[in-house]
Amino acid sequence: MKRKQFDTLVIDVMEKEQYDLPLHSHTYYEMVYVIKGSGEHYLNNNVFNYKVGDLFLLSPGDNHYIIFNKKSKLVFIKFTDAYFQDNKHLSPDSFSINSPLDIMQNQILKEEKLVFDEPCKSILRKTVENILSYNSRIDVAFSPLIFFQILSIFGLVQEAAKANNLSIDEGVSTNGMISYINQNIYNPQKIRIKAIAGHFNIAQNYFSNYFKRNFEVSFKEYIDDYRIKLIEKRLELKENSIKQIANEFGFTDESHLTNYFKKHRNISPSQYASTLKKYN
Repeated sequence: MKRKQFDTLVIDVMEKEQYDLPLHSHTYYEMVYVIKGSGEHYLNNNVFNYKVGDLFLLSPGDNHYIIFNKKSKLVFIKFTDAYFQDNKHLSPDSFSINSPLDIMQNQILKEEKLVFDEPCKSILRKTVENILSYNSRIDVAFSPLIFFQILSIFGLVQEAAKANNLSIDEGVSTNGMISYINQNIYNPQKIRIKAIAGHFNIAQNYFSNYFKRNFEVSFKEYIDDYRIKLIEKRLELKENSIKQIANEFGFTDESHLTNYFKKHRNISPSQYASTLKKYN
């Protein structure tokens, strides 16, 4: 079950004896703040006991459901990629490296529950209360004040992570990611989504969206384009046989390289090499 949202920002409050949604994921981001009650929060492959003052961060693709042990009141702050894009001009420079969306999908925060100590715990509660107060009066999606309140929650998350010895402030350097891919293009195992997502602490089920958002090309397109260009260079150098090139780039054999190259260039590596000879 995948829940959809088209508004860039929605604030919801749920107060019930039981949580009535089955296991589900979202097409949007969601902060879940506990105002009252206790229970268990099932997030991906983890189970977290929750209590008043807890905050959980969910990204598109995360699977979760909640079991109430006591009557609970939860606040859901839900937003899309477009919310931060539309308010980009309001974002401080401190979020340019480790953006709110980077924090939302940080894998560490899916594995560990944040513990907010004072004064962060009280500030977080008051910030959520402020958001709820404005939500009852205005269209929050277009309010700079609400945007800054939400940004302050991310600041509190960073503070809590630091206090909990959780490293989430390193950010994901786009140059670093490209460098990693380029360095490991010869090792198919290291450039699988699972491997790269783990290396950069990005949720595996969100990695493709993250890559497309930051590089304006799909992960598969980038890998294929870069690998093909390198193979073409090898063929142009004429120093290695097709079998040697296949081994260098981790293909199981020459035929796999031939099929791969032909799929992307409509000719085989040997035909490509022959066309080079004609022009030399």
